[in-house]
Amino acid sequence: MTTPPVQDPSRYVSRMARETLALILAGGKGSRLYELTNWRAKPGLYFGGKFRIIDFPLSNCVNSGIRRIGVATQYKAHSLIRHLVHGWSSRYAAEATEFIEILPASQRVGGEWYRGTADAVYQNLDIIRTHQPKQVLILAGDHVYKMDYGNLLVEHAEKQADMTVCCIEVPIAEAAGQLGVMTIDEAGRVIAFDEKPANPTPIPGQTELCLASMGNYVFNTGFLYEQLIKNADDPNTQHDFGKNIIPTIIDRYQVFAFKFRDPVTQKQAYWRDVGTLDAFWEANMELVSVTPELNLYDQRWPILTYQSQQPPAKFVFDLPERRGYATDSMVSGGCVISGSHVKRSLLYSNCTVKSYSTVTDSLLLPDVEVGRHCRISKAIIDRGAIIAENTVIGEDLKADRARGFRVTDSGITLVTPDMLGQELHITR
Repeated sequence: MTTPPVQDPSRYVSRMARETLALILAGGKGSRLYELTNWRAKPGLYFGGKFRIIDFPLSNCVNSGIRRIGVATQYKAHSLIRHLVHGWSSRYAAEATEFIEILPASQRVGGEWYRGTADAVYQNLDIIRTHQPKQVLILAGDHVYKMDYGNLLVEHAEKQADMTVCCIEVPIAEAAGQLGVMTIDEAGRVIAFDEKPANPTPIPGQTELCLASMGNYVFNTGFLYEQLIKNADDPNTQHDFGKNIIPTIIDRYQVFAFKFRDPVTQKQAYWRDVGTLDAFWEANMELVSVTPELNLYDQRWPILTYQSQQPPAKFVFDLPERRGYATDSMVSGGCVISGSHVKRSLLYSNCTVKSYSTVTDSLLLPDVEVGRHCRISKAIIDRGAIIAENTVIGEDLKADRARGFRVTDSGITLVTPDMLGQELHITR
């Protein structure tokens, strides 16, 4: 009897990655972020001082060896598309082996815009067919996490699944009405799926947690074609993976769950849905801690992005009453901290904080200017806002609301240029 050759696992994963086409769904509006997404799609929103949310699934693909990627865009996509063109599409030659293609909603089928997550993929079936992938990896474009998709592809193949759903354990209170929730058997097969239920089914033995979908799926390509065409022909559908396709296939086909865990510790992996102002502020603020759960400095799994060329951050004046410095903060290139104090905050590119001002527990998105003698606390200041001298934000929430700022239930104040009468009306 001949012993079969031992296959190098890394070569096996590499081959599967090369045979996979990734499609990132990046057309979401992000309505729960209110004015922060008035002029940009949620995946194009800034995160972590220099990145955009879309950079995380894109970096995960590249780091996983998946170099054939499509990005489906729709809602107010100019800012997002410009970022993709400048920072991503130019990385790869225009050839079949490696590419990042932008797939705007263009009424390719039936004269409709993308009507749901499944329809966004269906309307690009002709493009998918030209690349002839063995598997299609469908990814949500609006979550923050680091993940090796190679492990997912291997488990999908080993279980001979038709479809695999990435899932994560989350508190029931966080998932209720927000995330798809599934129930699995001992083998990991999905036996029930509810899209954004008000009362999620808990994990057996863990009454405070449920198993939530990350919005990431692997399909065998032929099976994907079959299900999308069937769904498109159904007049009573919302053309959505979670609402329509998954619930209709779990009884007849091999649909498995892939639990997203840290590959080393096997503990719950980092994943954030930054879909509300509070969640967006909190996820950013986590990064200024000494050892944040999301390590942006890990050179083994770099988060790639496009950023304009900026000079180093600058801190000026060293007088007792006028000292420029930052503590427990992240300050990006092009920023000038002039005789002011920044504490537990993130300053994105090209921000200026002028003398005698303090910025505490706040996010300043790119190109924000803070005048003299200002006090800003627990705030999100949107790109391009100019804060006038002597302005106080975040100390009197009633006064903030009276000025037209948005204040969340947890006390985070959002300020945009429009709220300040600075109608930029540009999708930056």
